[in-house]
Amino acid sequence: MKLLTYKLVFLLLPFLVIASCSEEKKEQATEETSTETGTQELSLSPQQMQSVGITIGKIERKNLNSIVKANGQLAVPPQNKADVSVLSGGMIRDIRVLEGQRVSHGQVLATVENQELIKIQQDYLGAKNNFSYVQAEYKRQQQLAAAGAGTGKFFQAAEASYHAELSKINAYESQLRQLGIAPAKIAKGHIVSRFPLISPISGTVGQISANIGAFVQPGTSIMEVVDNSKIHCDLIVFEKDLMKVKLGQQVDFQLTNQENEQIKGKINGINKSFENESKGVIVHAVIENPARLNLIPGMYVTALIGVGAQLSDAVPVDAVVRSEGKEYIFVVDKKAGDKVYFRMAEVKTGVAELGYIQIMPMQKLDAGVEIAKNGAFYLQSKSTGGAEEE
Repeated sequence: MKLLTYKLVFLLLPFLVIASCSEEKKEQATEETSTETGTQELSLSPQQMQSVGITIGKIERKNLNSIVKANGQLAVPPQNKADVSVLSGGMIRDIRVLEGQRVSHGQVLATVENQELIKIQQDYLGAKNNFSYVQAEYKRQQQLAAAGAGTGKFFQAAEASYHAELSKINAYESQLRQLGIAPAKIAKGHIVSRFPLISPISGTVGQISANIGAFVQPGTSIMEVVDNSKIHCDLIVFEKDLMKVKLGQQVDFQLTNQENEQIKGKINGINKSFENESKGVIVHAVIENPARLNLIPGMYVTALIGVGAQLSDAVPVDAVVRSEGKEYIFVVDKKAGDKVYFRMAEVKTGVAELGYIQIMPMQKLDAGVEIAKNGAFYLQSKSTGGAEEE
């Protein structure tokens, strides 16, 4: 009888081992599936929660100041940026400023030599001399006409010549003034072959694109002058946010290439047309710069436009953790015995203010659900540590 029992056990042993292994694999697969789907829970006792200061409560509704994020560049108004151009072609004889130098309106920046300038001055002096005779004849004919001794024909001819010569002189003087030459000096016999390039505004000299000895054609710009005192920011606001942006709204700027230096400003203009095909509109904002930061046109900025308070789901900042580029809160899944069970729920966050942050759950949560209002980082660490121990 014993021999028969031993034989039966020996024959059934392989099947028992196979069944045991199969059950182990099944349990392992179930555990792995549970881990992958994020349904594993973390439990804490009230004593543990009290020792680390974790409290639970419901998701709150808070009036948080909503923002619109926009990117853009610093710029100056057109009237605060000027090109220094050559009105008449010639050779540059000297350049009196350096890039980055501060200059004043009317300051001489460079001089250009032009031999044709001498002919213009000669023509001007000839017109001045001829005008003296024409003017004298005109006055004589006026006197004769007043005395009734002259004829209307001679008076009209003298008047026509007078006005023609006067217009010619005015034209020469206007041309000389445009070249930066005082007509009064030319009238005294001071003939010059060079004319100055004068700064049209006060500001800072930008890039100088010419050298001494270079011949420049009329209309060529050899440098620029920029006045940064009225610098502002041009932001791109996209169509989905456009209706939220209004004149007078406060803006917080962050200079991306200046160690995240922050400055403040205010919306003062909104364009009425889209930029190309980007479906974005240029929004202008003036900048408050009491610290006199070195702001330069072309700097890239990130701006946060405050568009008013908005009632939103919010939790304390300490209730949110980040992991692998995602954000989570810990939701109370159940309470059993002396244990509170938590699970992680992915959320997207929005504006933060006064210790609270706006959240948008990626999956719908039950009404009145409770969460860990603080200690989320501790819960995350414990969850990770527990997984490693298992």
